[in-house]
Amino acid sequence: MPELLLELFSEELPARMQAKAAKDLAQLVAAGLKDLGLAHGDIRTFVTPRRLALVVDDIPERQPDLSEEKRGPRADAPNKAIEGFLRANGLTRAECQERVSEKGTFLFSVVEKKGRETASLLPSLISEVIAKFPWQKSMRWGDGQTRWVRPLQRLMCLFGGRELAVETRNGIPCGNITSGHRFLAPETFTVTNFIEYETKLRNAYVILDREERKAIILEGVEKAAADEGLRLREDNSLLEEVAGLVEWPVIKTGRIDASFMVVPEEVLITSMRAHQKYFSLLNLDGSLAPRFVMVANTEARDGGAAIIAGNERVLRARLSDAKFFWDQDRKTTLVSRIPYLAESVFHAKLGNMAHKIERLTALAGELAAHIPNCGVEDARRAAQLAKSDLVSEMVYEFPELQGVMGRYYALNDGEEETVANAIAEHYAPVGPGDDCPSKPVSVAVALADKIDTLVGFFAIGETPSGSRDPYALRRAALGIIRLILDNHLRLSLLEVIMKAYRFYDETVTEFEKKQPTDQRPEKVQDELMGFLADRLKVYLRERGIRHDHVESVFSLDGEDDLVRFIARVDALSRFLASEEGENLLAAYKRASNIVAIEEKRENVSLDGEVAVDKLLQDEERALFDALLKSSTRAKEAICEERYIDAMEAMASLRRYIDFFFDKVTVNADDADLRANRLLLLSQFRNTLGQIADFSCIEG
Repeated sequence: MPELLLELFSEELPARMQAKAAKDLAQLVAAGLKDLGLAHGDIRTFVTPRRLALVVDDIPERQPDLSEEKRGPRADAPNKAIEGFLRANGLTRAECQERVSEKGTFLFSVVEKKGRETASLLPSLISEVIAKFPWQKSMRWGDGQTRWVRPLQRLMCLFGGRELAVETRNGIPCGNITSGHRFLAPETFTVTNFIEYETKLRNAYVILDREERKAIILEGVEKAAADEGLRLREDNSLLEEVAGLVEWPVIKTGRIDASFMVVPEEVLITSMRAHQKYFSLLNLDGSLAPRFVMVANTEARDGGAAIIAGNERVLRARLSDAKFFWDQDRKTTLVSRIPYLAESVFHAKLGNMAHKIERLTALAGELAAHIPNCGVEDARRAAQLAKSDLVSEMVYEFPELQGVMGRYYALNDGEEETVANAIAEHYAPVGPGDDCPSKPVSVAVALADKIDTLVGFFAIGETPSGSRDPYALRRAALGIIRLILDNHLRLSLLEVIMKAYRFYDETVTEFEKKQPTDQRPEKVQDELMGFLADRLKVYLRERGIRHDHVESVFSLDGEDDLVRFIARVDALSRFLASEEGENLLAAYKRASNIVAIEEKRENVSLDGEVAVDKLLQDEERALFDALLKSSTRAKEAICEERYIDAMEAMASLRRYIDFFFDKVTVNADDADLRANRLLLLSQFRNTLGQIADFSCIEG
């Protein structure tokens, strides 16, 4: 069956948008073919800086024929009903079919719809795809109304080798013509199928497959490093970006002037990466080497000497600016920069960065008491200086170096190394794969920064909704969770949240008075704990912990110690994985269901005391005694955080509850006896509720 070949040829596509564009194109075309009732084979997409291409295999040459049936009135229905049906479907009585069923004989309209030729349907499908393509940003050009991320120059659309005329609102030409590399082979040529298209493009210095370009670049860069006796500094995101900047990658190596090697290597790497898209090379000991690798998009007659010289010249200018910033910034201490933070707004309702520093200093000092080996004064000092580099020239030029430069400037000022490291690390962890701070002072400042941010934005009602999270509060919450769990910190989140709220009230004028009535401290506390709980569920689920086990422990009131919480969840999961746990859960659900049904029927709560004198059978008395012993043992174990022991105390109830259900009739004729047995089952339910809410557990 024929293939569909499409190319959308344009000015340079932004590298960061290319991968998504290829995916979107495949999805839109697949959805369009499905709507037309056209089956198809594989869909493959390709993207280079100047073209977005697609090939779909095995599309039938025409739609399948369809038969549409509509049932009408009974054959002996009144004439008006029959005439209405005929008129609505444009039929005569003779054109209708009569079919007999159990309910009588009915008229049917049967319309045979012939499938249309695929070649006549595809142009409008492609036009629609272009019209509604979901670019993050798009533009119009000329006098037309077509929107694209960059001006479209031409289309190529072939079906089974036959040209299709795709219309756009700009009148963009469409045919079987494309062209190769902008400089190395700009001439146009014709193609008839995908194999010819890909082959001719390669001959015209265009590597169509993005993954192939990435592989060529990576292999070339690694070889260039090895040729210099160096190794590549891995940078997958830069590799992705560079693959979207070139159609014919050519690898060249350049030199960094020795005079710039006194500048921190993070500055050099960032400058080369952000501005020039260069790969950095490292010495075998891991230090930055005075070399870089560039990826050109053309081959030069002189072997690339002019390209290398030109890039080295541009880099010297870039690094000269960076060295100037480095030299100038070190003339001013971080402490002396603190007053200038008052000129930077944190948020209109939450004060400026100087206010934030006051809060961080106070909160980090409070948190230091909960972090082993954390000096209070060091934590306060690091927090006081944590944001000062934001008003430095270097960070103004390279915002991604915030914290990193603060560390260098702190060491230059003679600050303690623990303080300097905390300044560099207090933004971490940024993402799931980011390292989590482990040094005590770093942990204190990082935790204080994230808690302060969350409390402030929840206080003014700026909370995430759906996919919208402009202040990265989900990321901050995950950072708090990781800082606490990775460092095994024992602290009450409820208390910390309230302290952070009060620090806002102290630093921001009339902060609390500005809050809506429903956003007072307790409400903020509840909402923020719920938010952190949701983030924790996601975090644990990604690590294979069942969500219902998490929910069952979360349902217990007052649990705000995450380390203790994780220990309880772990103990519960291990217990429920055992045979005793499975059987006890089944017994719990049976008892709970019986009690719940009676509570609903009688509209009462069965939480009273069991009457010992009404326990007539041995199995009742044995269960009652076992509940008292297990409850006492479990309470003691929970107080001492011996959660495995608490689970074992509950496991001992299994045999007694089994005997009870085997020998005792709960629904006794005697109302008092029946009520007392229900209270006993309620006590069994409540006893297990000391360790978890078993009603949340599935299965």
